[in-house]
Amino acid sequence: MKLSTIICFFAAIFAGFGQVTLVEGAMLKGTNSFYAGNMAPLAPSPFYKLPIGSIVPQGWLRHQLEMERDGMTGHLEEISPWLDFAKSSWADPQGRGKFGWEEMPYWLKGYGDLGYVLKDEHIEAEAKKWITAALATQREDGWFGPRELLKSLDGKPDLWPHMIMLNVLQSYYEATGDPRVIEVMSGYFKWENTLPVSAFGEGYWPKLRFGDNLESIFWLYNRTGEPALLDLARKIHEGMARWDEGVVNWHNVNVSQGFRAGTVFWMLSRDPRHLESAERNYDEIYSKFGQFPGGGFVGDENSRPGYTDPRGGLETCGIVEMMHSFEMLTKMTGQAVWADRCEEIAFNSFPAAMTSDEKALHYVTCANQIQLDLGNKSPEIQNTGTMFSYSPSEVYRCCQHNVSHGWPYYAEELWLATPDNGLCASLYSASEVSAKVGKGETIKLTEETEYPFQDTVKFTVHAASSVKFPLYLRVPRWCDSAQVAVNGKPIRLEAKPLEFIRMDRRWRDGDTVELRMPMKLGIRHWPKNHDAVSVDYGPLSFSLEIKEKFTADKAHNANWPDWNVYPESPWNYGLVLNEQNPAASFKLIQSNGPLAAQPFTPETTPIKLEATGRRIPNWTLDRNNVIGKLESSPVKSDQPDEKVTLIPMGAARLRVSMFPVIGSGPDAHDWTATTAK
Repeated sequence: MKLSTIICFFAAIFAGFGQVTLVEGAMLKGTNSFYAGNMAPLAPSPFYKLPIGSIVPQGWLRHQLEMERDGMTGHLEEISPWLDFAKSSWADPQGRGKFGWEEMPYWLKGYGDLGYVLKDEHIEAEAKKWITAALATQREDGWFGPRELLKSLDGKPDLWPHMIMLNVLQSYYEATGDPRVIEVMSGYFKWENTLPVSAFGEGYWPKLRFGDNLESIFWLYNRTGEPALLDLARKIHEGMARWDEGVVNWHNVNVSQGFRAGTVFWMLSRDPRHLESAERNYDEIYSKFGQFPGGGFVGDENSRPGYTDPRGGLETCGIVEMMHSFEMLTKMTGQAVWADRCEEIAFNSFPAAMTSDEKALHYVTCANQIQLDLGNKSPEIQNTGTMFSYSPSEVYRCCQHNVSHGWPYYAEELWLATPDNGLCASLYSASEVSAKVGKGETIKLTEETEYPFQDTVKFTVHAASSVKFPLYLRVPRWCDSAQVAVNGKPIRLEAKPLEFIRMDRRWRDGDTVELRMPMKLGIRHWPKNHDAVSVDYGPLSFSLEIKEKFTADKAHNANWPDWNVYPESPWNYGLVLNEQNPAASFKLIQSNGPLAAQPFTPETTPIKLEATGRRIPNWTLDRNNVIGKLESSPVKSDQPDEKVTLIPMGAARLRVSMFPVIGSGPDAHDWTATTAK
């Protein structure tokens, strides 16, 4: 036990707070008495997902979900041809129809969860319509769904779309307990187990994404205990692309899903190399292609050597799949760093992937991205055609459907159960959670906060009688001075970043815990990207405030327009920094009023920074109206100092988040003129 842990433990005991310790989540042992986790021989679960519906999101996160309901995802059946129930192979009793690949499951994966999280009866009924139809397509041999998929890979089955549909069924079961899900999934995996090992190396998409199939197999095993499922998992691992041995493919969505596959299999193999593989892959991906703020990497279809500048970005599918991977890895490994990484991409990249009303999205979101028009951006962005403009239509066919699960899955992971029958606040957001703890008592915890725009989180216990259970609070990696008070009385502790504060005590109705995570202004230097800098405040990274002009394009759908966004203020600034104390170069401005329902816009964000910048005249758009590449800092500029404003990245659809540094010494460089059209 660490000395700081011992000191914290006894100080808390004497103060009457119960046992207060500092732990790493990976060290948690035991088996939760009330919630489904890993059964032997799978590795014990450090954290357990609560049943869908246990967590009720509030505040800004709830509004994101409500906008999703009222926006593109909630009305996608009006927009997408792949969601025509009468023409879908997923809905036809014989599995025949015009549309039978990934699009409908992608959408339903988040759409159903959106209904369960919001307890929206209309969405729940609509999702059930699709799910019931899909369940009814199962044949005697176990196959269900589109028949064309049985031979669509040169006469062999394409198993990729079913991996998504299995996720749909898992959520539906967690929300409803419908026993048909267990029956259908059991039958499907029996059919899958008749295939040779080679079947799991077929096709482009399936072999790279079988980590998803493994997760579903383990989910079912934890509810049935059927040993044959583990045999199937071993067979799949043998035949699939081996992410446990390294990054085997550089398509951004394959990366976002596949990098964790070895660690998923570790739950069965217990091989330390498998456990460590997700972190190894993450380090390789981000070291090569993620040298900028926001939590993403350059994968504007594929990650390509030589394309590492922050004017490249990540597909919206890649963003939501990264969030999902981080959520899964938090539960599998107990390592707090994965929850931190989830927050980083969720707060700083995901909101800007969509319009602020969530009625359209774009394919690629970049850290530096100052004009979002319909024009071609290739080869700077790998794909030709529109990649930056916002659209609800099939120009972004996969993301149009797959964006649906981003916020619902996030809301389901705010709270986790622990092996010692406690609860962990994993992702901080205003919410309520109802769960069984201790010896089986049902309690409710309310979480009041404006995080990430505020540094304080208040928890209140609601219980019919006193109940003893441990409460865990995650300390973010950027916080080195977390402070906790119970019922208004401070606890002396020295919590380090990425530890969990564990408070095991007898809780009474009305008890409160206040967690304060002081946020500091900080500068990150990026030596692998021309020594540019980015600016952080707590979990938020910042972008230049650029005046945005939206223009509608109704060519695809008059009721659901596409949008171009143009800059109407200068953007080509380098930052003038205090060399001795760079953080002193910024003035924090916080609004005093209540947090806006949608805080991720330039007009409504409650936090801004004032800074000093100088324009770099030669930094312009290139021939395709893409922001010019970064050049080495420090940069010479004979322009006057100007006051500039920075806003959180998530609030900026037009953004400059990686800044050159202005200098005047002998090491300062002249900026080479960007090739303009």
